[in-house]
Parts: sequence; structure tokens; C-alpha cells
Amino acid sequence: MASWYGAQHNGRPTSTGERFDMNALTAAHKTLPLPSLVEVTNRANGRRVILRVNDRGPFVDSRIIDLSRAAAEELGLLQQGVGEVRVRYVGRAPRTGGGTALRRAEAVPPVAPSPYTQPPTPVVSRTEAYWIQAGAFSDRRSAQRIADRLGDRASVQDIRNDGRALFRVVVGPWPDANAAEQARQAVIARGFGDALLISGG
Repeated sequence: MASWYGAQHNGRPTSTGERFDMNALTAAHKTLPLPSLVEVTNRANGRRVILRVNDRGPFVDSRIIDLSRAAAEELGLLQQGVGEVRVRYVGRAPRTGGGTALRRAEAVPPVAPSPYTQPPTPVVSRTEAYWIQAGAFSDRRSAQRIADRLGDRASVQDIRNDGRALFRVVVGPWPDANAAEQARQAVIARGFGDALLISGG
């Protein structure tokens, strides 16, 4: 069972010394290493998020994890307050950052990198792969320019959203969410602040 905490703790120090931000995708756990990354799935609706564990709790025996307000909202647990979840340990978190909504990617094509500019892309099955969505654009040429800027692991994917054609720039794949999260931080540092971690499907 998961619960969530919000405004009453906002701005207070967490167990890692970071400030608790109820609008960030973070969580508290009793025993996991700090900081770490976990994948949390709401068993009722299938929604998933990658969360940065940076605090200790919850201090209620029947609960395994305490979610930030943003994490509870992303998982659809905000209204009921408590819900049944599955928690999977992903690995140690980067020293800064971490925590993102997981969006399922539709038919993301694998991209072969140039051996001169990038390390070889790991061979991973599509269902296990993680990708970074740098952005989605209505114009294919704009999307291709962004993909060219981001290097050999970036490609443009055609998708439909409410009947409109969109061109999504994706980077990857990575075999695990921790490696993908570090790559997402690098994409953010290059000016793409809305970069999302997505799982292949």
C-alpha cells in the first residue's frame, strides 16, 4: 500500500538533505539506499512512474512507500490517498535529478549508432527498452533538426494525437531505467527541459 504527503512537509529537509518538493516525483521508503530510483505501478489502473527515493518513511506498518503529491497525482492516487502499488527497485539514483513520468512508446524504431560518435547501442528487446522523448513537433523538418542536434541515437517517430500528425524525437534505447534517467538528465542539460523517460512497447 502507498500513501502520499504534500504541503505540510513542503520545503523541509529529507533524509538525504534535499528539500522536499511536493511537486517533484519523489518518494520515501523505509529501507532502500538513498538516493535511489524505483518504478512504482498503480495496480488499479496500470499507471507507472520512476521516482527518486530521497526520504525515510512511511511510518505506518501497512504501507510500503510514501509518494510526493506529484507522484500520487501521476499515479491516480491523489483522491483516495492510499492505494495498492507494485514497487520495483531500479538502482542507485544520480546525485541530482531523477524521477519522471513513464509514458509508453508506440512502435519506437531502433536506431543504429555510428561507431565513431557513440558507444554501441545495447541489444534489448523492445518491451524492456527505455527511451528519452526530447519533444514532439507538428513539423517534421523541425523534429529532424532536433534529432540531428542530439546525435546518432536520436530519431524521429511519426505518431497520431487526436487525429493530428506529430513527429516525436526519441533518443535511445537503454536497457535499464537508471541509465536512461542519466541520459535524460543530459538531454535536459542540452536545453530540452520537458524530456520524458518512456518505456518501449
